[in-house]
Amino acid sequence: MAGTRVPTLQPSFDELSEPLRETTFVVVDLETTGGSARTERITEIGAVKVRGGQVLGEFATLVDPGRSIPPNITILTGITNAMVVGAPRIDSVLPSFLEFSRNCVLVAHNAGFDMGFLRAACQRLGLPWPAPRVIDTVRLARSALSKDEAPSVRLGALAPLLGATVRPDHRALTDARATVDVLHALFERLGAVGVQSMDELVHAQRRVSTAQRRKRHLAQGLPAAPGVYLFRGAKDEVLYVGTSKNLRQRVRSYFGRSEQRRRIRHMVTLAERVDHVVCAHSLEAQVREQRLIAAHQPRYNRRSKQPHRGWWVVLTSEAFPRLSVVPAQSPQLGRTANPLGPFWSRAAALEAVDALHSAVRIRRCTQRIRRHDPDGTACALAELGKCGAPCAGLESVTDYAAHVMQVTGMVAGSNDDVLTGLHQRVVQLGSAGRFDDAATARDRLAALASVLHRGQRLAALCGIAELVAARPDGSGGWEFSVIRHGRLAGAGVARRGVAPMPIVHLLQASAETVRPAAGPLPAASAEETSTILAWLDQPGTRLVSSTQPWSLPARAAGRWQPFVDAAAVARGSLSGADLRRHAVTG
Repeated sequence: MAGTRVPTLQPSFDELSEPLRETTFVVVDLETTGGSARTERITEIGAVKVRGGQVLGEFATLVDPGRSIPPNITILTGITNAMVVGAPRIDSVLPSFLEFSRNCVLVAHNAGFDMGFLRAACQRLGLPWPAPRVIDTVRLARSALSKDEAPSVRLGALAPLLGATVRPDHRALTDARATVDVLHALFERLGAVGVQSMDELVHAQRRVSTAQRRKRHLAQGLPAAPGVYLFRGAKDEVLYVGTSKNLRQRVRSYFGRSEQRRRIRHMVTLAERVDHVVCAHSLEAQVREQRLIAAHQPRYNRRSKQPHRGWWVVLTSEAFPRLSVVPAQSPQLGRTANPLGPFWSRAAALEAVDALHSAVRIRRCTQRIRRHDPDGTACALAELGKCGAPCAGLESVTDYAAHVMQVTGMVAGSNDDVLTGLHQRVVQLGSAGRFDDAATARDRLAALASVLHRGQRLAALCGIAELVAARPDGSGGWEFSVIRHGRLAGAGVARRGVAPMPIVHLLQASAETVRPAAGPLPAASAEETSTILAWLDQPGTRLVSSTQPWSLPARAAGRWQPFVDAAAVARGSLSGADLRRHAVTG
């Protein structure tokens, strides 16, 4: 695959997410009449607004809780009933605090407690809860400090440990000031391991192993650009391949708390290097990822490892052909016109064969039948009208060819008589009150129509020698893809202000030469061509040029899409008696 790109300035990592030095935090602490936000009330609010290490303002007030303060709370906080007499009520204090903290990140020590009281107060007063981003210094401390270094993460223990200049005393503003010092000390600890932005700070609240954290340096030097990344092990083997719109941000996430998959955490501990390939846009990245996974077979990837795996339904090369399920690698596939597929499982292919047998009198036996003067014996299917018994000479080669034409015409899109017959069967079963059978027949028809539609669209795309498509990049420029016989042959971009057509002509001249092979997908796997088709289907995609029209026959399976959609709704939303009553809808 060849690609041409116009160089652009990449933002620094700090520009990917709000840098901590530019984030405004409101560190808040509450004193209350007890521990339950549902039944107890706030008696004091203290808050400090900070940004870049500088204090921007403070908010502090006692609050009349409208009830007496229990003696044990007075002993703990020093706030007495006499002190809150004449203090403002929460209905006047809370709006002022919400305005003070508007558009800021809230920070609290054991944030669940404080946020619970503030949220409950909003609910009682009928005020909307602003749902701010919240940072909990308890969780940050557990992340940044070892158990040996900080056996306790209480504010009273952390403040002196981390060199806070304020000693907490269970009064709201004092404790908020102490929490500011703790927060800044934790920033220094976390900054040493690469936590520089709000996104990373949020991730830092989650648990991560030391082995993961030690590998953060592997993301150094990665660009903030779309592309593919490869984790490599001690023997240079590829452990894992992934793709992202932003390589640096995505790879860094593997070393933080956002990565919760056990197998991937284990992979990170084995990684020694991260390679990358910068791509023009997301489609090129997806396709390169699929190809690299197929080539390297990484131990920790699960999908795309067998891109050519799949199944097809073909007609055998006999005087009286029969339906046969073959794997995608079968040589027979390249010798057969209009195969039906691809199916992602053999079971799905067999279901389609059963559906076809119920509508077309294609023989099901595997015996070889002589073209002239066959001497076999008709089976029970012939007596039931399901087979013309060519084995017994009751159907000539010419007569039998009409059944074959029904199947080949359906796959080619020249007629949909088979689908129409299957639909009539669904209606008949429903009218006869056989709702369970009707539902089964409906689902088989929907599955057959779906695979037909997908296969016909893939075949139409693969039949085009060269197609150039463009999509807006969201910044006034264009993303281009050169597609040859269903394979991505080139990718590039024209940034805003750059004339697009010279870029297109350069891409066409430098794109990969694709020589189609025999078979329904002549140049790429079903996975790759399906990925390209999905990209082309996105709103806003435009066709720049094509060597031939991209079209489907008028009687292709796409016209059955409303039935397929209705069947999906019936399967997903109906059950029991409703499903039986509505089995024939479509």
